[in-house]
Parts: sequence; C-alpha cells; structure tokens
Amino acid sequence: MFNSIDLNQIVIMIVPLLFAVTIHEVAHGYVAYKMGDNTAMLAGRLSLNPIKHLDFFGSFFLPLLLKLTGSAIIFGYAKPVPVNFSNFRNYRKGTIYVSSAGVLANFAVAIISGLLFQILTYFQPLWHASFLKPFALDLYQMLGYSVLINLVLAVFNAVFNLIPIPPLDGSKILAMLLPVSLRLQYARMERYGMIIIILLLLTGSLSSVLTFFLIPMFNILLGR
Repeated sequence: MFNSIDLNQIVIMIVPLLFAVTIHEVAHGYVAYKMGDNTAMLAGRLSLNPIKHLDFFGSFFLPLLLKLTGSAIIFGYAKPVPVNFSNFRNYRKGTIYVSSAGVLANFAVAIISGLLFQILTYFQPLWHASFLKPFALDLYQMLGYSVLINLVLAVFNAVFNLIPIPPLDGSKILAMLLPVSLRLQYARMERYGMIIIILLLLTGSLSSVLTFFLIPMFNILLGR
C-alpha cells in the first residue's frame, strides 16, 4: 500500500492547502490590527508559518472524516486567530471588515494563482521541451490546486456568510445587523455551530450549492 503513495503529489497538494488556511487566518489578524486590535500580533499569529495556525480537529481530523465518509466536499479550517472586538476604533465596521478578510484573501490568492496558471499554460511549449519541465510541471499542478483549494475556502465561507452559523465569519457579520438585544442570544448558538456544520457536510446538503458556484469560477480562473 505504501509503495503506491506518491509523496511528490502529496506535497503538491499540501503546500497550497497550508498556504490557503494560513493566509485566511493571517488576513483576519492583520485587518484586526489595522482596525485597532493587536491581540493576534501579540500572540504571534500574524506569521505565515502554518504551524502557528493549524488545528488538530479542523486541519486533520475533520478533512479525514469527510474523506472517509465519502463527502463530496472536503473541508478544513485552521485555528481561529484571537481577536478582541472591543479594541476596534469602530466596532461595527471593524467586525465586518475582519470577518470578511479571510474570504477576500482566499479569493485574491485564487485569482493570482489562476493568472499564473494561465501564463504558465501559454508558455507550455517552451518549458515542456526543456530541462525545466519537471519543476514547471509541479508548479503547474500546484497552481491548479491553489485555485481549487482557495476557491473552496472562499466560497464555503461566503456561503456561510449567507447562511451564518456561529462561530464562522458570517455569524459575526449578521450579529452586527441584529438589534443589540438579540446579539447575545444569537452568540449562544456558537456551542452548537460546528455540530450543525458537520451534519450539513456529512449529509451532502451543501454540495450542490458549493458546486454550483465552484465549477464555473474554477474554469474561468484556469482559462477553460
């Protein structure tokens, strides 16, 4: 069994995955810092070192569980950066900006990766016939995975911005639109949030919605 494992292919997939979840969390922390809260910076969470952001359940156990149960969508997440919302100079604006930062960062990385993928595709006849072929081919595949992984993270979080479930980012945005008297009651849903999310994933309820957005965006960014 182990002889059939392609370590090179695993690395090609893992590198963009680690970068995607890392940039998602760093974006939250950096925007929070710009809005007046330095909690993430003091905790050392503005680093691009993925080890500082990985979460055992979200980064390892949940993706494995979804894979083993045959889920159409393999999803994972990193350890959320600590944010003290009371430090924001503008509480409402800061909450919305910070909560949106991760999605926007993943969309940006997906677009950049797609552009680089198309450039590499355009020059494929040159590198395909040279000594650079092995390196360029690995980079080519890595950029393709980067587009897919970042789109999955961005679209997944964007969907939850429309169907907000605590503790995901969309719940914080919705909370800012609710009357103050309802925010505390809504926040209490957080203890059940991940259970609801896992059930939706395991039952495939989100697959058709995510695929509807993912496939055309993926094809556009890869120039298909």
